[in-house]
Amino acid sequence: MSRSVSTPPTVTRWALSLSGKTFGREYFSFAALAILFLATAATAGEFDIDASVAPELRLFPSSPAFTDQDDTTLSPSIAFEAEIVYETDSGDDRLTFAPFARLDADDNGRSHADIRTASWLHISDDWDAVVGIDKVFWGVTESRHLVDIINQDDAVEDIDGEDKLGQPMINGNLLFDDTTVSMFILPGFRERKFREDSARLRGATPVDDNNPLFESGAGRRHIDLAARVRHTIGDWDIGLSQFHGTSREPSFIASTDENGNKVLFPSYEQIDQTGLDLQLTTETTLWKLEAITRSGHGDRFVAAVGGFEHTLFGIFDTNIDLGLLAEYLYDGRDEQGVPGTFADDDIFVGARIVLNDEPDTQALVGALVDRRSQATLLTLEAERRLGSDWKVELESRFFVNAPSDDPTAGFRRDDAITLRLTRFF
Repeated sequence: MSRSVSTPPTVTRWALSLSGKTFGREYFSFAALAILFLATAATAGEFDIDASVAPELRLFPSSPAFTDQDDTTLSPSIAFEAEIVYETDSGDDRLTFAPFARLDADDNGRSHADIRTASWLHISDDWDAVVGIDKVFWGVTESRHLVDIINQDDAVEDIDGEDKLGQPMINGNLLFDDTTVSMFILPGFRERKFREDSARLRGATPVDDNNPLFESGAGRRHIDLAARVRHTIGDWDIGLSQFHGTSREPSFIASTDENGNKVLFPSYEQIDQTGLDLQLTTETTLWKLEAITRSGHGDRFVAAVGGFEHTLFGIFDTNIDLGLLAEYLYDGRDEQGVPGTFADDDIFVGARIVLNDEPDTQALVGALVDRRSQATLLTLEAERRLGSDWKVELESRFFVNAPSDDPTAGFRRDDAITLRLTRFF
């Protein structure tokens, strides 16, 4: 919904009332700076408000692998998110505030709240700038997003790396005909949170995220830097990125708690990462590649994921499109003292079905297979709109044939089927 206003006092009141509370004083103060600047500078504009509520039911068909995990078969939760956008009449300035919250009946660690976005965007003819909290996505591949490093994973929301926490930033972009140059100052590190000790999908060993370790003496206050150049040449989209700062992936140090139980402490090292993402678009096929080289986690290493998505349009003389996906994943990192990975020598195959109907029905099924151990992760994601205000989603994840020394072994009995119904407002 939209309405015209002469000034945005509501934004000012939000900034003052929330400052320093749930999300930490330094984190929110950065967002408040962007909000208050535009609130005092704007003279007239328009609000757009969108919101959604999503009750969710997660089914665990198997009993847990570890005795200290809850033997829960059905686990309900509910999520709320909103996006409030204020745009000046000139269209040169835009303020966005996007909160998110989830309440989980069984996992207190998954009951959490976050400010995904609280930013001021200024748009000019050949440049734009963002100040505040925002989300930035880099990458082109389906099975793994290697170059996507600006935002921290919201690991309590899910383990697939698709959900991200908001990141405080100052971002400037220079816009040319076929090239965008982006620069980032990232003042304030968001550490990764983990599920509580008794939760499903926690892994083999609980993580004590209340006592993180940092290589930098500045800890969470370390200022990270990043830059990216994106260039289009004909059918090619090319991205080259550089990051210097605190790794979003923690290493883990094994220890024991006061009761003598094994526990892991996350440790965040300083890294330098150079990334490349490529996509070639042809009439029916997308060719994709992401590659990085990183130092700071042991010896410098290289990782890459590449493959294609080939689309068969209008199969069987219908409106249905079928996309066939295949990717190879390689990661050359040391196994000692660095963040582990599920995908060091793996093959991903999948299929995307798009019905092209009015309810926008589509599904993605995939399998990620370790070439050495044959450990397999099977996934299914499907969604369909129900009228203009509702959407139903089905997600499933199955861990198959995971040997005891495989990184997925801790999840071997945590197969999960999730049904989500979202109401939009």
